[in-house]
Amino acid sequence: MGAAGVALAAGASHGGDTVFLGSASTMCLAHAPVLLGLYLGHRSFRTATLAALILGLGTIIFAGDLVSRHYLGDRLFPMAAPLGGSLMMLGWLVLAAGAFFQTPGR
Repeated sequence: MGAAGVALAAGASHGGDTVFLGSASTMCLAHAPVLLGLYLGHRSFRTATLAALILGLGTIIFAGDLVSRHYLGDRLFPMAAPLGGSLMMLGWLVLAAGAFFQTPGR
């Protein structure tokens, strides 16, 4: 995810579409460290794996739709960006819920 974010940033800065590629890069680079942190701390709270799966899938769908719009001139599939964005929001809510409702003794 981090490598994709850097590659998309390079594409955006070297004559690419800063709206689509720049936004896709931002989402990838914003979520890459979170996903790494969730992997490293997945035993700390029970919703880490679920949050990581939802965040990762949402980021892939959202960024994939933006990249598809730039390179193919069309959406990945209808409502892909809203679906990806909604999944990212849900992933953050699952992450927050895991922080508030930790298992005792952890």
